[in-house]
Order: sequence, then C-alpha cells, then structure tokens
Amino acid sequence: MVHYFPVKTVNVHEAKTTLSALLERAHNGEEIILAKAGKPYARLVPLAEPQDRVPGRYVEEVPDSFFDPLPESEMEAWET
Repeated sequence: MVHYFPVKTVNVHEAKTTLSALLERAHNGEEIILAKAGKPYARLVPLAEPQDRVPGRYVEEVPDSFFDPLPESEMEAWET
C-alpha cells in the first residue's frame, strides 16, 4: 500500500524546534521542504531501505587489469 502525504514546507526556525517530530514524519514516508525566509532550501526525505552487504557482490564487474602491477613509471612517481 502506498501512502500519499502532501509536501509540507517548514521554515528553519520551526524546524529547529520540532526537528525530532519532523524526522519521525520523514521516517514514516513524508517529504518535508525546509525553507529559509520562505524560500525552499533543502528537502527532508526518508532513506531508502538499506541493502544487505554481500562480500564479493561486484567481483564480476572488476576488470582483470585492475590487479595488474603498475607500470614502472607510475611506481617511480609514487616513490618521489
């Protein structure tokens, strides 16, 4: 089920005093626009669900040449 929340605009002064409540609203799916002097300045949105970390997930995407030794000229540049 998708919930629709109208976008709420909050001035920075109000946001400072109600930050915990605004964070909870964003966490629940609401988008909140933070404004300075009435002008939109930033957006407070919920984070996407984190993905589980899987070691080696991208091993197929790393080119074989990534593990090749560096050319001698490159090695010399690092040593100076």
